[in-house]
Amino acid sequence: MLLHIEKVLSKDELKWVRSKFSEAEWVDGRATAGQQSAASKHNLQIAPNSPLGRELSTFLLQKLGVNPLFNSAVLPHRVVPPLFNRYDVGMSFGAHVDNALRPIPGAGMRIRTDVSSTLFISEPDEYEGGELVLFGPSEQQEIKLPAGDMIVYPTTALHAVRTVTSGARLASFFWSQSFIRSQDNRTLLFEFDQTIQELTRQRGDKDNEVLRLTNIYHNLLRVWSEL
Repeated sequence: MLLHIEKVLSKDELKWVRSKFSEAEWVDGRATAGQQSAASKHNLQIAPNSPLGRELSTFLLQKLGVNPLFNSAVLPHRVVPPLFNRYDVGMSFGAHVDNALRPIPGAGMRIRTDVSSTLFISEPDEYEGGELVLFGPSEQQEIKLPAGDMIVYPTTALHAVRTVTSGARLASFFWSQSFIRSQDNRTLLFEFDQTIQELTRQRGDKDNEVLRLTNIYHNLLRVWSEL
């Protein structure tokens, strides 16, 4: 499932994040890449273990925790603390697949990467190139969203970032392990949940059909969840 989530960050929040970016110490982005992807990765990142990296990561995790669309679509069990990157002119990330398992720094554990997310921090007119490209079996999609918007997609997808030809592309990216391993089942539950929410707005949460569908949703979640 490919999902565009609008306005994860407000204009004021974006302004604050970008002010922090201006203070950042940028390091080689290959430090957090796997063996295969490191060869094609050319960008900069805020050092994940730096005080600023941890501050920004904690802030974004708090925002994700209260974002209803993200939680409905991803059903996150665990989330790798978000990373923050910058692509200057000439930088890119060639076609690659993300690691199936990733560590959670400081937690002594790894997660299965089910869902990838990219939050755009630069406005589209601030840079040329830099599109996130997702390669499908019969087509490819190029994604470049407004600042504050986020794209969520299966980590199984082969993907790339086009070469930036002017300006700078600023973004955050991270991975989630879902309670629901199956992508198909996650999509069904998301569509089911969105339907229930719309019916609730129309009929109220005491409506018998709304209650019945809510019961079915939670029973499916109970059957498919992995803890």
